[in-house]
Amino acid sequence: MAPPLLNLDGIKLTFGGTPLLDGTELTASAGDKIALVGRNGSGKSTLLKIAAGLIEPQDGEVFRQPSATVRYLPQMPDMDGFASVRAYVEAGLGPADDPYRATYLMEHLGLSGEERPNDLSGGEARRAALARVMAPEPDILLLDEPTNHLDLSVIEWLEEELARTSSALIVISHDRRFLERVSRATVWLDRGQTRRLDKGFGHFEEWRDTVLEEEEREQHKLGRQIVREEHWLRYGVTARRKRNMRRLGELQTMRQRFRGHRGAEGAATMVASDAAESGKLVIEARNIEKSFGDLTVVRGFSTRIQRGDRVGLVGPNGVGKTTLLKMLTGELKPDSGTVRLGTNLEIATLDQKREAVDPQETLAQYLTDGRGENLVINGEQRHVVSYMKDFLFKPEQARTPVRELSGGERARLLLARVLARPANLLVLDEPTNDLDMETLELLQELVAGFAGTVILVSHDRDFLDRTVTSLIAPEGGGRWIEYAGGYSDMLAQRGGTRLDDRKARPKAETSEVAAAARTEAIAPKGPAKKLSFKQKFALESLPKKIDAVTASISRLEDNIADPAYYERDPASFQKTIAALDKERATLAALEEEWLELEMLREEMEG
Repeated sequence: MAPPLLNLDGIKLTFGGTPLLDGTELTASAGDKIALVGRNGSGKSTLLKIAAGLIEPQDGEVFRQPSATVRYLPQMPDMDGFASVRAYVEAGLGPADDPYRATYLMEHLGLSGEERPNDLSGGEARRAALARVMAPEPDILLLDEPTNHLDLSVIEWLEEELARTSSALIVISHDRRFLERVSRATVWLDRGQTRRLDKGFGHFEEWRDTVLEEEEREQHKLGRQIVREEHWLRYGVTARRKRNMRRLGELQTMRQRFRGHRGAEGAATMVASDAAESGKLVIEARNIEKSFGDLTVVRGFSTRIQRGDRVGLVGPNGVGKTTLLKMLTGELKPDSGTVRLGTNLEIATLDQKREAVDPQETLAQYLTDGRGENLVINGEQRHVVSYMKDFLFKPEQARTPVRELSGGERARLLLARVLARPANLLVLDEPTNDLDMETLELLQELVAGFAGTVILVSHDRDFLDRTVTSLIAPEGGGRWIEYAGGYSDMLAQRGGTRLDDRKARPKAETSEVAAAARTEAIAPKGPAKKLSFKQKFALESLPKKIDAVTASISRLEDNIADPAYYERDPASFQKTIAALDKERATLAALEEEWLELEMLREEMEG
């Protein structure tokens, strides 16, 4: 069996009190594809830097095959001193490496090579750094959050490229779908130590839960054993002194093990502050358009978002997702068309730039806006330290400046601030960046269970599949289409084609896609036509049906308002509740049908 390319054994490193790495191990052989996972702050990035030779551990052995080439992708690439992206990328090549490989990677990552490093966006800088570390086709490839700031098309291309590479791969990422597709083994860094599962990330969560449950059982058994030994020590029959001293020593050892046990870190508690319920209609956009010079980013887009909807926006960077989001929320006026916001809206926004944060401000000052030590969450006054604990911050961090937080801690802090504000409409622009798996799970549960309405922009396919009820995606030329369901549902409705694979389609085919999607909004372009007789009759008769169902709902609501009704006839009460639910569903369907026909009529006549 060939020796490993990389072997870290017994690695120890401590910053302050609790060891960050305590006997950590990591091994990579040729062809390995390893997902390195763990909580924010568990030491994953530090371990990767030790593997790359950028940090020296305080103890332990680091072995790298002398002939092996290693390339490391940091979270924040340093491009100082390079006149162009091409110069930066080619600086990573060795004497025997093929320069065409650098050109190939830049082209597929959407870079010409002539860009100036100082002018790059976050996503462009990340693509340049990827091209630099992948171009030499190293023996060992170490990637720290490679998908951050990348759009979906680049992420999916990167998955395929990494699947083909012969390099041993160790990757840190919060993107579940990405890890599932590139990994064949998983290393879990937890409380300073590593455990390895020789299966891909798709099997990790079930295995992790089993390990933690077994650990909890063992800790409970140890506690019971200590109780039994202490009882024997106090009341047992005196035996030989030598035997008693041995058992006393074993008891002391067990006590030390029990006290020294580092339990798994708790989970964050995320609860959004509820505002009063908004109106049923939250946002209605009709034929909105937006251009910047000759570039049209939104053309003829219409949609209707109702209370309880969870709408996602996807698409390549620069396609106009944030522009469309700002128009839908009233922050930016369209060049033409109308946007109508519903009644009683309370909006809380997490923007992509994470708003301006004073790095000198403490966590407590940031969360309370500098107004004392308390906040009001869901009508209840809470001390800021108590609220911070819900997001896994320690009490002593209340006076810590924001500048000292890690990327993951800053992401949790920003979420804590947004969720503290009463809202019935959450607007989240890339909310998953820098969150660990456990916090991401809680954010998914929060979004999926939020009583109000959510509009979010994300490149995380798994997050979209688990949270949104519909997805708005670009069609090209400023056209946008709304699809029912999550990202996987969108792909199915597009016939499996990805966003960057979509070609211009005939009008008839585009209309079929729009009909299959949830978008009530997009009517096919072309010569104006008249409503069919059936459509015209429905448009005229639907208001009467809506009035009749509304009257029926009012009568049923009057019936159940009688406090004695349930006690008098429980069975009839339950039937009335069921009938009321059915009538409400009927009303929603009739209103939806009327709106579609009315918008179609206006489109044809206008």
